[in-house]
Amino acid sequence: MRHLIHPRRRLPHSLVSWLWLPVCVLSCGAPAAFARPNILVLLTDNQPSWAMQCAGNSIIQTPNMDRLAAEGVRFTNAFVTTPVCAASRASILTGLYRRRHQFTFLTAPLRSEIARQSYPALLRAVGYRTGFIGKFGIESNGRLRIENEKATLAKMLDHFDNFEHWGVSGPHGYFVEQADGSTRHLTDITADKAIRFVREHVKRAPGQPFCLSVSFNAPHAQDDDPRQYLWPKRLDELYKNATIPPPQNSTPAFFRAQPKFLQTSLGRDRWRWRFDTPEKFQRMMKGMFRMVTGVDGAIGRIRTELAELGIDRNTVIIFTSDNGMLFGERGLSDCWLLYENSLRVPLVVFDPRAQQGFAGTTRGELALNIDIAPTILDAAEQALPGSLQGRSLMPLCRGQQRVKWRNDFLCEHLFNHPRIPKSDGVRTKRWKYIRYFEQRPEYEELYDLARDPHETHNLAADARYAGRLAQLRRRRDELVNTAAHAPSK
Repeated sequence: MRHLIHPRRRLPHSLVSWLWLPVCVLSCGAPAAFARPNILVLLTDNQPSWAMQCAGNSIIQTPNMDRLAAEGVRFTNAFVTTPVCAASRASILTGLYRRRHQFTFLTAPLRSEIARQSYPALLRAVGYRTGFIGKFGIESNGRLRIENEKATLAKMLDHFDNFEHWGVSGPHGYFVEQADGSTRHLTDITADKAIRFVREHVKRAPGQPFCLSVSFNAPHAQDDDPRQYLWPKRLDELYKNATIPPPQNSTPAFFRAQPKFLQTSLGRDRWRWRFDTPEKFQRMMKGMFRMVTGVDGAIGRIRTELAELGIDRNTVIIFTSDNGMLFGERGLSDCWLLYENSLRVPLVVFDPRAQQGFAGTTRGELALNIDIAPTILDAAEQALPGSLQGRSLMPLCRGQQRVKWRNDFLCEHLFNHPRIPKSDGVRTKRWKYIRYFEQRPEYEELYDLARDPHETHNLAADARYAGRLAQLRRRRDELVNTAAHAPSK
């Protein structure tokens, strides 16, 4: 039986980079009555934007995600600014670009002044009861992993009264042994803990609003298990007779046409783990689909509990993922690279207080992970700090048509890893520019997404697009400068 570890004790050296954090936080000096809504943030891991039936996937079964979209607003152009969990989750918490919060794997711990402006810290300061359950993901790894984990978590402890960490290790981390010797899937345990949180909250402080963040580890692969995708056993037969279409740009010829530094990157190793034969591709993708369906069932359970407790009509729900992933596209796997497969994520905002006419609508604006924190604060009727680099999505969710919105954003991956090339670039409504700035010579990519949505034809060396390339280079410099610095007062 794995044991809970109290936050104030020394963290064991076996602690890995996903942590189970059932949080029960009591605010001090909160008013007796609240009119503000509860907020529930649902986050998956490595779920691409297309892994929902409401997004056009006719094979996958996601009735609860689809229902959420049918009752809320789905953003069809939602992206992360950095496609890797540590940096993206820090951006979700803080509303800041990676270049501003300066956190990813192998960096120094998240700084105290950054932690103080995370949405849990800001909401707790105004009387919200805040909770976090699931994969925290704001840790480091490698040689400094333990020290940096402890330092980052200590900073977050300033904003929570109780942080319990459940270290999950070994090749079967998705199946957790119970007291009676049975096992339960982590997705189901996450839902159990979320339901327990809301039940206890309604019982102990029914007039106080809460903000609960529920972070599923699924559908992330279990990297140290050859099966990779481990789903709840009740879903063993699901998708058994389905055939998953092969990914775009996955032929050997396409792979061989890529630069050598991508061919020899870590993404090729992970492709071999998962997708190097058609039979393995089918097995792995069906496993991933089952994991998404498992999360879908957990979301349904949580929403049922909200309804039974009578708080569903005053609970705003935000559903998204920390990044997408390559599932064999370009002959590669995992996230990291700045292609659409990695940057695009699902995003649904459901506000039961909004006018019914907006239910089931879609918005095509460029929505980012740095918009999540300001959206949460806006939903909680709080003024937005000037330090935030994202924007609230609530005006779009309320159907406002004349909202002045961004036309582009900076995308970047600055993780210092010898086999993951660093890159940054610009994604506009139509164009994608990528620069691998540590390669010698620098390697650039340019795609016309309107004509080439799968990023098949690199136009960077085409003289006809030299003007567009120069324009996006300049825009990249402007966005980097803006993202790196705190807004001026």
